[in-house]
Amino acid sequence: MKADEFIIKLTDIMDTDAQLTLETKLSDVEEWDSLSAVAFYSFCDSKLGKKIDVEALKAAQNVNDLYKLVEEV
Repeated sequence: MKADEFIIKLTDIMDTDAQLTLETKLSDVEEWDSLSAVAFYSFCDSKLGKKIDVEALKAAQNVNDLYKLVEEV
């Protein structure tokens, strides 16, 4: 998945109007919360067939950290 496609999907998952970039800090996006994290995890599992590490998901600081999780698995 290309970075721009990932950002579009993440914007959908988070249901946000924020303009996300790979450098966007997750703490700066009001809609990034535990429900968004669960939705992201579910998306990775069901749509991408990728199991991501929950601890790595919790440790993610920015959009690029989430992108790396998708790309590394």
